[in-house]
Amino acid sequence: QVQLVESGGGLVQAGDSLRLSCTTSGRTFSIFAVAWFRQAPGKEREFVAARSENPLSGTAYYGESAKGRFTVSRGNTKTTIDLEMNNLKPEDTAVYYCATSPVTWGQRPVLANEFPYWGQGTQVTVSS
Repeated sequence: QVQLVESGGGLVQAGDSLRLSCTTSGRTFSIFAVAWFRQAPGKEREFVAARSENPLSGTAYYGESAKGRFTVSRGNTKTTIDLEMNNLKPEDTAVYYCATSPVTWGQRPVLANEFPYWGQGTQVTVSS
């Protein structure tokens, strides 16, 4: 089994920055993707950004809402993936989830149903 825990959410003002972290534990995969999704009230879960990782390297890819403002990167440990969010807007307000899945190198899953393992989410609220 795989466990994921998100941290770093909170209440910020428009234009501020915030860093979320996703820490994984339990079963590991040699090639995998870790993704960030978000879900605002009354809306569907939306792909934000992800990293695909293999034992030697990794690559990031982004949803449209994240391009130019968000950066997904490895954290301080091998089991952490961070999401740096800059110039936050009120429309970024949502619960942010991280998810992971084993993949074949080159795959870039972006749909929620492509990820079998999920964290509980962390709330990000951006005030205007």
